[in-house]
Amino acid sequence: MKSTGLRIYGKEDLRIEEFELPEIKEDEILATVVSDTMCMSSWKLAKEGEDHKKTPDDLENNPALIGHEFAGKILKVGKKWQDQFSAGEDYVIQPNLARDDTPFVPGYSYPYIGGDATAIVIPNEVMELNCLIPFRGQAYYEGSLCEPLSCVIAAFDAQFHLIPHTYNHEMGIKKDGNLLLLGGTGPMGLLAIDYAIHSDVKPKTLVVTDINQEKLDRAEKLYPSDEVKMVFVNVNNLSIEKQKEILLEVVDNEGYDDVFSMISVAPIVTLAGELLRADGCLNQFAGPVNKDFKATLNFYDVHYNFTHVAGTSGGNAENEAKAAEIIASGKLNVAKVITHVLGLNAAAETTLSQPEIGGGKKLTYPTKKFDRIELAKVDPESELGKVLAKHNGLWSPEAERWILANKPDITE
Repeated sequence: MKSTGLRIYGKEDLRIEEFELPEIKEDEILATVVSDTMCMSSWKLAKEGEDHKKTPDDLENNPALIGHEFAGKILKVGKKWQDQFSAGEDYVIQPNLARDDTPFVPGYSYPYIGGDATAIVIPNEVMELNCLIPFRGQAYYEGSLCEPLSCVIAAFDAQFHLIPHTYNHEMGIKKDGNLLLLGGTGPMGLLAIDYAIHSDVKPKTLVVTDINQEKLDRAEKLYPSDEVKMVFVNVNNLSIEKQKEILLEVVDNEGYDDVFSMISVAPIVTLAGELLRADGCLNQFAGPVNKDFKATLNFYDVHYNFTHVAGTSGGNAENEAKAAEIIASGKLNVAKVITHVLGLNAAAETTLSQPEIGGGKKLTYPTKKFDRIELAKVDPESELGKVLAKHNGLWSPEAERWILANKPDITE
């Protein structure tokens, strides 16, 4: 079977090409990919090429399919897995296979599995590690966003606080505590807001910062809450000391139980530590590009006030399954983080230009051919514009059906 996909051959060397998929083995599964959302991790991958820890040593001769936030439909199941999976089932994948013996994962390392492809071969290890997960949502883009939501769930679950008068920990964010998202209006920040206000364990106060007022206004509009006090703070052009003053004032100088640093900027990470109250937990959520990234931490507070640091990098199979269940239930409307849609033909340029494009998630439909569309700029009188208007300008299952029905196939 032929597939068309976006493969990486080296630093900033991304190529769309048609290739033959091998016949699946008894322990493999053949599937289509219907949607894939882009992650800044793919931008880092494209920039680093063979220097990336998850790529083969010789990408020039062993190119890898990219894209790791994908969903699709199973076409054919090898004999080993026929009692668990069936042709026609919709699926999502947790790409973080979490193996000790190799860093290789889908979307970074394999020639025949990645989100930016029309068809893929799912290798045995994905099923062995419970990373192929049935999805029963309304649309494929919802399935694609299970992976980024799984990263948020993992981060929230990794937070920890002392059980009073012991050195034992209670996992998760502090119930009825103060939660701060520094730089929290990007797509991952928005998912974190959505999860925080809809999860079983909610903060009392949720504070979100950014330097862009338009993004803060959009976040405030998209995520109202009757149960959680929401505060959105523009820190543009404010000194670190002024930021500290304002952020403490909005929580009556109590400090924060949980702080998520959604950006890797050393003075901001240091500020995060200074904003913690006793037993507060700082999560360095954003992955630094620089391997020598450092920030100052007050170890007096670590010793006497029991402040502490957590870090999470991706989710796991359990987080992915939980994300799939939450999204399929309609508890979270993950379409709120999507700002652009595109066909496979635009995937290479979009991957490499994500920082310059800005906005939220870029949603790729790999089987389709069309240029990148910014949802906020769609002509309201166009067919797609009328569909978007019915859903307050947001992407929707109806919009996905329209794209799949009206845009040409990538092979045409």
